[in-house]
Amino acid sequence: MYYKFDVVIVGSGGAGLMAAMQLPNTSVAVLSKVYPTRSHTGAAQGGVAAALGNQEEDHWKWHMYDTVKGGDYLVDQPAAEILAREAIDAVYELEHRGLPFNRTVDGRIDQRRFGGHTRNFGEGPVRRSCYAADRTGHMILQTMYQSAVKNQVRFFSEFLALDLLINDGQACGVVALEIRTGEIHTFHAKAVLFATGGYGRAWRVTSNAFACTGDGMAIAYRRGIPLQDMEMYQFHPTGIYKVGVLLSEAARGEGGKLLNGKGEYFMERYMPTLKDLAPRDIVSRCIIQEVKEGRGVDGKDYVFLDVRHLGAKTIAEKLPDITDFARNYLGVEPITEPVPIQPTAHYAMGGIPTDEDARVVIDPQWTPQPGFYAAGEVACVSVHGANRLGTNSLVDLIVFGRRAGKHIARFIAENSHAPLPNEPEAYARELVDHLYSSTGAESAARVRSTLQNEMDDKVFVERSDQSLRLALDTLDGLQETYKRVQLQDKGKRFNTELTEAIELGFLLDCAEATIHGALARTESRGAHFRLDYEKRDDVNWLKHTLAYKGVKAHDVRLDYKDVKLIDDPIFKPKERKY
Repeated sequence: MYYKFDVVIVGSGGAGLMAAMQLPNTSVAVLSKVYPTRSHTGAAQGGVAAALGNQEEDHWKWHMYDTVKGGDYLVDQPAAEILAREAIDAVYELEHRGLPFNRTVDGRIDQRRFGGHTRNFGEGPVRRSCYAADRTGHMILQTMYQSAVKNQVRFFSEFLALDLLINDGQACGVVALEIRTGEIHTFHAKAVLFATGGYGRAWRVTSNAFACTGDGMAIAYRRGIPLQDMEMYQFHPTGIYKVGVLLSEAARGEGGKLLNGKGEYFMERYMPTLKDLAPRDIVSRCIIQEVKEGRGVDGKDYVFLDVRHLGAKTIAEKLPDITDFARNYLGVEPITEPVPIQPTAHYAMGGIPTDEDARVVIDPQWTPQPGFYAAGEVACVSVHGANRLGTNSLVDLIVFGRRAGKHIARFIAENSHAPLPNEPEAYARELVDHLYSSTGAESAARVRSTLQNEMDDKVFVERSDQSLRLALDTLDGLQETYKRVQLQDKGKRFNTELTEAIELGFLLDCAEATIHGALARTESRGAHFRLDYEKRDDVNWLKHTLAYKGVKAHDVRLDYKDVKLIDDPIFKPKERKY
């Protein structure tokens, strides 16, 4: 079936809906492989950072400094300035749209501390996170979905994007599979926005939902668009042991602490200023170090998150969801017991490269791909650099989703629909038909399980040349095996085996770009920690990685582009001390 809209947005999370909010008098289609309010933005717990100064003095420039420093100086500094400055207006826009933030006694938006956020350029922690209990992302999603319905945005739920259409150098639509019927549809548009989220399901222990399979990244990658800084993947320090479900940094923002197997609050030893609220890459490595030195709980590979001293009232009012997770998944009562936690695959700092208006750029010269935009976790603007600070993900969504929508509005006013390429559905049909007709007798589930175990084992918090090469050898074999995956279910309607097999292909592509980038980057920076290159190397590696998919299987071409810096000594790259 064929549809024609001014704008097609793929992804119904915070970035996609924030962009749709900027297009009130435009025909907008939002495609989502889940029902919109089940998008992964709803899993964000702790808050959204903005220097409102409602609890104590704060300034957007301090927020910018923390973002740049937290990202280990791989951050594009003009983008970080936009993030910090525009966060304030964006949060107030959400408030005006009806988001029920927690309130101070005098009725203003309440704020709490979060990892890596400081006052006066690193002096000490600051209350910058605006929150709605520990379900802030859920509230953002519900608020924006209601606004989208009011603005008559047309939703296509349970549609899986398969291909990006480009003709004469301009993005002109997408091709998607309707999961309910098995039919393939073409969406023709003046502009396309990808807001499809991350790819945490490439790892076994992850905080990401089953839907986070890197769809948008892989689709762009297959169309010759590079993926930027994919080696920079964040592992959140406090995932539920063995499960990975997130226990938000909000718990530590409210005063929760990490205990090792000896009952010691060990972060005081590593980070005397910020302690448990140091940036996530640092806290994750500290946990790994405690475990390696035999101070895990009962000699195992986990430590405790302790909130008992906060009291039942604070836990019930400010941390209701995450404490319920501990009860439901582990049978642990956080009011009286510490909770077993371990680092969990959490967030992609890398993704589709964009400029500050969310336009996709395709080379080191920042050449834009006309009509193609990306925002949110699928994109790399790059405001997170080598390590995202807590609560900066939701800021990223609302600030750059909003900027994407505003630029798209200007673009579609000045441009008409580019013609579709000949046989626009050809690639998508070939992809689906191959899976239906394959007799290779290989199991997608086995390939996926092997991939996830390899990523957990060899592309985790700590890496090395040896571990990465072994992972790459395994991945090469899995990509060959994937070509022989055979479906047991040949039906069309709600064929979840088909959709999961397609998603597995996306995960393999994202893992490929990640491992190649990590192997080439011979330094440690932020979330990318090399045991064989433990120092940051600004002389050779203060630059972004661009991974291009080659014509041949397993052929990845790497290129690089400069990090954007500003002429201000405060933001000059220096050693990260906390």
